[in-house]
Amino acid sequence: MDLNRVQMFDQVVEQGSFTAAAKALGLTKATVSRKIAELEADAGVQLLFRTTRKLKLTEAGSAYYNRVHRILADLKQAEVQLSASQEVIKGKLRIVCPIELGQLFLGKIFARFLGRYPDISIEAELSNRKVDVIEEDVDILFQITSTTDTRLQSYDLLNTTKTLMASPEYLTRYGTPKTPQDLNQHKAIKLKSAHIDASWTLFDGDKWVTLDPEAQLTVNNVTLAREAAIEGLGIATVPNIIAQQALDNKQLIPLLEDFPMTQTKVIMSFPQRAYLPKKYRVFIEFIYESLSQNPNNILLETPDFISKSQK
Repeated sequence: MDLNRVQMFDQVVEQGSFTAAAKALGLTKATVSRKIAELEADAGVQLLFRTTRKLKLTEAGSAYYNRVHRILADLKQAEVQLSASQEVIKGKLRIVCPIELGQLFLGKIFARFLGRYPDISIEAELSNRKVDVIEEDVDILFQITSTTDTRLQSYDLLNTTKTLMASPEYLTRYGTPKTPQDLNQHKAIKLKSAHIDASWTLFDGDKWVTLDPEAQLTVNNVTLAREAAIEGLGIATVPNIIAQQALDNKQLIPLLEDFPMTQTKVIMSFPQRAYLPKKYRVFIEFIYESLSQNPNNILLETPDFISKSQK
């Protein structure tokens, strides 16, 4: 017996058409139609009446469907039970994340997660380099970016609002900019890397304006830019998730809040798999559980397997 043909027949009946069944199975309509015809030929009996408007089961087809549908359901349940009984939540997760995100955010989450799952270990690399998840055998990749690798399953977690900011001391000395054009008269601390453009782009209410003020300090690390801004060197653009503590403590003052900057996102990616290992699932669930505890976090995308309470 060709179980694939039986599953296709079951889906044709469930979906009500060859087209819908093919879409659900990720196959072409021609393939599904051919396989059902082969099933009927081998059985020597017609299972479906085909018309231009709809499909209808023959008497033999109805009896056959009732039997195989129950069998397929039992097989699926047996597979679920086997996985649940055999899979232990253990193993190592290799995780790569941006330096600043790891230092200020993920470290606490890792500690709580490993306390809950003592048989899992994490090997974390904090790096702002470009990572090839497939070639480097990485399990989970966190990025602050706007683009992703199409070979990966990726979820946008949060928007990372970027804000221009400076210390109170700097603003007392040099004044507070009122419009984007005023920035050209100020000292900048620029953030630049292979994936980050050093220029500043703001929306002035009518159009996006790109500015490139003079910088005495250009760095490739946002934490360094933040600390230099706290010391009064100049104006820096820093994601709020990285600068929140300094903002709360009034070490940095947000500027030009009526002129929003282009946003990036915190994105979580992992290799595409037909079956997601349990260690992946519990870690991803824990990430969403942790993020959902902060009412200020607006989660952008959520995997289907995450419970509704965490969405």
